[in-house]
Amino acid sequence: MKTILGFLLAAGLAAAVGFAAPRSGQPAPDFTLVDLDGKTHTLSALRGKTVVLEWVNPECPFVVKHYEKSGNMPRLQREATDAGVVWISVNSARPGAQGDYGPAEAKAWKAKTAAAPAGYARDQDGKVGKLYGARATPHLAVIDPQGVLVYQGAIDSIRSSRADDIGSAENYVRSALAAIRDGKGPATTSTNAYGCSIKY
Repeated sequence: MKTILGFLLAAGLAAAVGFAAPRSGQPAPDFTLVDLDGKTHTLSALRGKTVVLEWVNPECPFVVKHYEKSGNMPRLQREATDAGVVWISVNSARPGAQGDYGPAEAKAWKAKTAAAPAGYARDQDGKVGKLYGARATPHLAVIDPQGVLVYQGAIDSIRSSRADDIGSAENYVRSALAAIRDGKGPATTSTNAYGCSIKY
């Protein structure tokens, strides 16, 4: 029930704010994000590298599933960054909304969960989140070295907040990254992200 309700809330929110995801297989929209350390990340400057954008809300039970309960997301982040992927976590919660952690709180959360992105950025005006049609946390976008959006949506195929489902699920992000390494396009290019609605 929680999974269905979360999805419906996320879908309703997307309709309410009036934005749509870019198309997979097309050039990814350029973005500018400033991380907790003051470093600016833009897609144009990352040309030639594979990029993953991950929308996160530290207080969302579905995010907790992939961080505190299992270590799944930090593990995937390390695996990706070790392979040269630039992984950026994005928090698009509006100021004061659930999960809108200030810099010190966000850094403490990263340390507690052993999160390993190249950067964690606060997108408090929701500009980048809306640009990418992010509706729920976690939502992920995978961009190939040519700047093409090759995958967007859920992290995996089982829509639940239970950590014990992770081992049985297909991890769409891992599959997309493997396809890029093999010079192919991923078999799955778009799914509906499951989780908590982003608090724009």
